[in-house]
Amino acid sequence: MHARASWSDLALPGWLEAIRAEVVLNWKFNRYDISATLIPGVLFVLAAWHSRSPDWTALPGHLLWGSLYFWLYASAFCISNQLGGVHEDRHNKPDRPLAAGLVTRRGAWMRWFVAMALFSLVGWHLGVLEWTLLWQVALVLHNLGSWSRHYATKNLVMTLGSVAQLAAAWQMVRPITPTVWAWILVPALTLLTHVSLQDMRDIAGDRLVGRRTFPIVFGEWPGRLFLALAFALLPVATHVVLLAPEGLRPDVLVLDLLLAAICLVIAGRVLWLRSPAADHVTYMLYTYWYCFVLAAAIVVL
Repeated sequence: MHARASWSDLALPGWLEAIRAEVVLNWKFNRYDISATLIPGVLFVLAAWHSRSPDWTALPGHLLWGSLYFWLYASAFCISNQLGGVHEDRHNKPDRPLAAGLVTRRGAWMRWFVAMALFSLVGWHLGVLEWTLLWQVALVLHNLGSWSRHYATKNLVMTLGSVAQLAAAWQMVRPITPTVWAWILVPALTLLTHVSLQDMRDIAGDRLVGRRTFPIVFGEWPGRLFLALAFALLPVATHVVLLAPEGLRPDVLVLDLLLAAICLVIAGRVLWLRSPAADHVTYMLYTYWYCFVLAAAIVVL
């Protein structure tokens, strides 16, 4: 009798195996930043599509092009971020491709240049080249220009990146209106202050390499108190600027309450759950809030 071969025993053709390996490697570069890059971008594409006489025949194209654009948005950032931080990743995030030895520095540089070129090309094709270039400048300053070493420049770059992300997402579908600018700027401007939550996770490591993050400059407890207050007040901004102008409809009120609940959970966790692992979960909740407020735009706009 002949043994039956399993799928894992079947060798793929060389070219197909090369594509599979490249896709897996690219996923490993990007996987930890999907909730801050790909998902919010695609959600705001959906909001733009749904905002006025949605054309169902156009939806698949918007989703495919939006997904490709924001995957490249993520790749351009993540690969350069890991090129600039490989020594720290060997201690803090050893499963990242460069730190794990899955790719050489030369190979990572080549993939970054390809990602940047494709990102520019797709941005030009979709009519959002100015926002593409803004993100490219911002990520180079952050990852390769040492702007990530001080909380003020780091937070500014992240804010510009958010504006570039959301403006591109909407503009690839429809022109940006004053109302839409409010939905772009409120989430983006939270990164000037609230994104310092990210730095609570590794205060000792940042101090060791000489970073001037928010909790190192002002102290951990003052930083936690500030962030808790900032998140507790954030529902006021989303209500007054984004949701109240749409009227007190039942669906708007539900969204208002859910956004407020996420913010209050984050505020409580910042104060009472203070381990690096807990701070990581708290930061991920902030990225989920960011996604949720953009999902709310699908309903409201």
